[in-house]
Amino acid sequence: MTKMMKGRVSRNGSYAIASSMKDGHDQQPCITCTTFNILAPIYKRLSHEDPGCRESDHRAYWLARNHMILDCLLAERSSIICLQEFWVGNEELVNIYEKRLGDAGYINFKLGRTNNRGDGLLTAVHKDYFRVINYQEVHFNDCGDRVAQLLHVELASPVSQFRNNDIRQEMLIVNTHLLFPHDSSLCTVRLRQVYKILQYVESYQKKNKLNPMPIILCGDWNGSKRGHVYKFLRSQGFVSSYDTAHHYTDADAHKWVSHRNHRGNICGVDFIWLLNPNSYRKLLKTSWSEAVFDMFKYLLRRASLTESDAFAFLKADNPGDYITYSGFCEALRQLNLTGHCNGLSHEETKDLWVQADIDGNGILDYEGFQQRIWNLTDGGNEIWDVGSNGMQEQAIGFSVKNAVLFPPEVEKGTWPEDYSLSDHARLTVVFSPIRMPCSQMIT
Repeated sequence: MTKMMKGRVSRNGSYAIASSMKDGHDQQPCITCTTFNILAPIYKRLSHEDPGCRESDHRAYWLARNHMILDCLLAERSSIICLQEFWVGNEELVNIYEKRLGDAGYINFKLGRTNNRGDGLLTAVHKDYFRVINYQEVHFNDCGDRVAQLLHVELASPVSQFRNNDIRQEMLIVNTHLLFPHDSSLCTVRLRQVYKILQYVESYQKKNKLNPMPIILCGDWNGSKRGHVYKFLRSQGFVSSYDTAHHYTDADAHKWVSHRNHRGNICGVDFIWLLNPNSYRKLLKTSWSEAVFDMFKYLLRRASLTESDAFAFLKADNPGDYITYSGFCEALRQLNLTGHCNGLSHEETKDLWVQADIDGNGILDYEGFQQRIWNLTDGGNEIWDVGSNGMQEQAIGFSVKNAVLFPPEVEKGTWPEDYSLSDHARLTVVFSPIRMPCSQMIT
């Protein structure tokens, strides 16, 4: 079974790459990206009867499995490899990955979770494709001890259509692993983790005076297409590369899966997000507020509250026909969005109120509640805009050529019982460099 699985992995991955490379119309070599949660041995249970029996206690088991993982990754030869649940706490395993990936031409960056949790991230880029300009580490410093990696890279070989132009051929790559939503109180933490990543990326771009460039976010997002994290990233202009390749819409939440969790549930949680430099984006703070209000509305609807019921709930005991800040805060507390260490902070709560009470008079009437909480609409708050004078700068971007999940059964929404490489599927996306207008920051 092991040999069959190993061969099946290699053939499937190589097919995804080879089929895209053989397109005769291509002027350029493609960029390939793989994300894979490789299930750290400290978390892999070997027995349902004994949950305390972990693979980390059996060297032969974790060694064989990780060599198989490396065989698959090296056979696939992706330009970018992003791994989650990388066992940074085991020096032998770390040395194996660094040696084998290094010998294959990769430049490796590893980052452990805070508070010595044992696992972390590994990002590897192939030196034939990229020159590393900068590497940054992002520590969320939250209850999940989660982290992220940011790589600023330049294409090693100039794109042919740009050779006679002064166009910087750079991109940003992020690798992360969000907190698992063990209960509803952690939804805010997960949203905040994404918010911190996007804040960091935005800050890095401003600090280094970078023009818009492609941004790829890879990882295990521990949430499906139905979740608030997915909607938050979509509101910022990111697209799911796998869904783009297969022409799936945001509503196609059951077409594919990528994870069978410890509860036995299967869902699609592993994404490679793409933001091209010509994309329209809302102000990040606006997207954050809308995401929290969307979660707020979800909780109210789950409690079977209608629009008018929700307004009455927020109004509380106030005799007037309007919502006050104190009533707003009390509603958030009752919905378990505040009042505990994982909830919204006082500053975040105040910012939300400012977003709703835009005229600053300290109250929110029914119409204001409808427009700014219950029925939020896109308000044209773009931070990036593509010029209309025909003189805008050009930039490198990417089109999604292909995307493959392994094992292949997950692409049909099922999980094969004979797959034991990880509890996650491996996702590989093929990108083709293209020329596009460069959006400019609105000041």
